[in-house]
Order: sequence, then structure tokens, then C-alpha cells
Amino acid sequence: MIIVAVVVILICIVIGLIIYNVSIHKKIQKFKNMNQRINNLTVVQDFMNAIGETSTVEQKIVKINDILIEKYEIKYSTIVVYNGAEYEIKASNVDKKHWNSLKALQNIDMFRDSIETATPKYVTVNNENEKLPYQQMEFGRAKSAIFFPLYIDNVYIGYWILESGTPHDFDNVDTTVLEVIKDNIVSVLKTVVHQKTLESLVRKDFFTGLYSAEYLYGEGKKVIDQYTISTICMFKIINLQEINKRYCRELGNKVITQIAEYIRDNISKQYIFVRYMGPKFVIAFSGVEATGVADFLNEIKEKIEIEPITLTEQEKNELIIEVKKSKKDKQNNDMTAKAKLNFVISTYYKGTGLEEVLKKLEEYLDTTDAEESDITNI
Repeated sequence: MIIVAVVVILICIVIGLIIYNVSIHKKIQKFKNMNQRINNLTVVQDFMNAIGETSTVEQKIVKINDILIEKYEIKYSTIVVYNGAEYEIKASNVDKKHWNSLKALQNIDMFRDSIETATPKYVTVNNENEKLPYQQMEFGRAKSAIFFPLYIDNVYIGYWILESGTPHDFDNVDTTVLEVIKDNIVSVLKTVVHQKTLESLVRKDFFTGLYSAEYLYGEGKKVIDQYTISTICMFKIINLQEINKRYCRELGNKVITQIAEYIRDNISKQYIFVRYMGPKFVIAFSGVEATGVADFLNEIKEKIEIEPITLTEQEKNELIIEVKKSKKDKQNNDMTAKAKLNFVISTYYKGTGLEEVLKKLEEYLDTTDAEESDITNI
């Protein structure tokens, strides 16, 4: 009986230990999953910071690739994007001599199938003497790789490939984590594609040499957001249409160019000055509060409005315009005009919508009384 009791006790102890070990294992797994989620959230935050810290789209993508390599201890990581005409390596820590192979993976059958089915592809070798199917000139660099096709709104845009110098190195990797990383990459690419569009739209105005309004949302915003508070000023040459009609468009163009030149020469280089649209211009006073701008703008306004702008004799001789004699009689023979400006300013806070501030300023200028030409703070 004693032996039976001992056996029963031992069995109970073993069962208890098994239950305890299972419980501990579950807690450890739960902790690992929680820790992984926290790590993923940290990486996502790092991604968002990278978008704000760097300037161009290319810099942003390189930065997020560097974050992936550092945070997840990835040996090689390469992001390739199709730009509509060809494949481009946007970020990679692989030596550039291998880039031609890495940006042609869509032509490899196994990866073509992966793209068509939108599923990742894992490839590896069994020993050090073998090479991966897509490698042409290299043997020792990569021995295993995972290929992820990238899609934005079900549209294929390129791929992300992870590589290791060890055979079967990704055999036990948690693919769900890699899927999360891939989704984060897509999210960043989706975000920066809008910036890329804006960057491609930026032009310099033919008459003034100033950047167009799109500049404000890319490089301009990068400068403005170095400060917590800035003042955005929009002004309009409110009598430009009248000058064009009463005199000629050439004089109107000269009014635009001289005003733009005067302001550009009299503001700090750290401020952003663009031709917004037609007779409207924008000055972004980076890091300056509205109270520090009003007096300066009043001075600028007074000097511009008292200065007559005229066409020279040479410019008048170069005009090729046909107008009726009656209209000529109504014109000022010396082709001289004075500009009339309407200024409106508003405070911009870093991280808020710059486009909303500009929209508010434009609406004010377009709806205010035509005779008003004060400096208004809204």
C-alpha cells in the first residue's frame, strides 16, 4: 500500500509539473508575443519619425530600410519599386555590383509566380557550394532569401527581398512578423508616393523665378516644420486684372516680376516665398510669430504701392499689340501703373494641415471687398 501511495504521489507530482511547465510555456509565449507587438509598434513609430525627419522620398525609403536592418537584425534587405517604366532599387545594403541581379528578380520564374499569386517565396541552398537561382556573379554572399511582392490597393508596385549568408537561415522564422513588416513598408511607400507626386509637380514660375505652390508641401514644409510656430502670409495684387485691361498684359507681367523681385531681395533666405497662383503669392515666415510680421509687411506694402512701375521705351517698342485708336486714347501713354496689394496672415503650428491654412487665406482674399487692402490676421 505504501508503494502504491508513493507511486500515486509521484504521478500527481509529475502531472503537476507538466501542468506547471505548460502554464509557464504559455506565459513565456504570451510574453514573447507581447514583446514582439511592442517591438513592431516601436518600429512603426520609427517609420513615422523617418518620414518626418528626412526630406526626399528616396531618403525616407533608405531610412526605413536601415531601421529594418537594425531592429530585426536582417543581414541584407533590398526594396525594389516599379516606377511605371523600369524597376529601381530604392534601398539596399547590398554592394551595388549586385544591384542588376536584384532589380531583375521579376524575370525569375519562381519569383514571377510569387508576384502573380501575391504570396512570399522562400529559397535556400543545402550547402555552401551551391548558389541561389537568381545569383549570377556571386556565390558566397547569400545562401537563403525570402521574397515579398508589394501591392498598394491590389496594384503591384515592386518587391522586398531579405537575404542571409547562411543556408536555411529562415527555416524557423516567424513569417507573421515579416508580413507585418511588409505591410509597414507598403504603408510608408503609400505615404511617400503622394510626396513624390508633389515633388514632380513643383515648377519654377517663368516670370518670377519663384517655385510654384506645390513646393510648400514638400521641401518648403520640411523647412517650415523645423519650428513649432510659423506665420503664413498670402498676398494678392488686387488691381492686376485692371492693369492688364487698361494698359497691357506686358505691363501686368512687369508688375508681377518687380514685386516678386523686391520682396525676394528684402526677406530672409530662411523664409519660403512662392508664386501661389496668378496674382497670389505666399510667404512662409518660418519660426516667426504673427506679431513679428505685421510691421514688416506694412513697410513692404507701403514701399511697393508708392513705387510706379512703367515700361521702358525699348519695352514699348518691342510690344506687338494691336488695339483700336479709341482704346489707345484711354491708355496712359507712358505705360505707368501702381500696384495695390491685399495681405492676410495666419499662424501655422507644426504638425497641423498647412493646406487648410492656405485654403483659409485664399478664401479670405477671394471673398473680401475689392477695395480692401489692409493687412489682416485671421
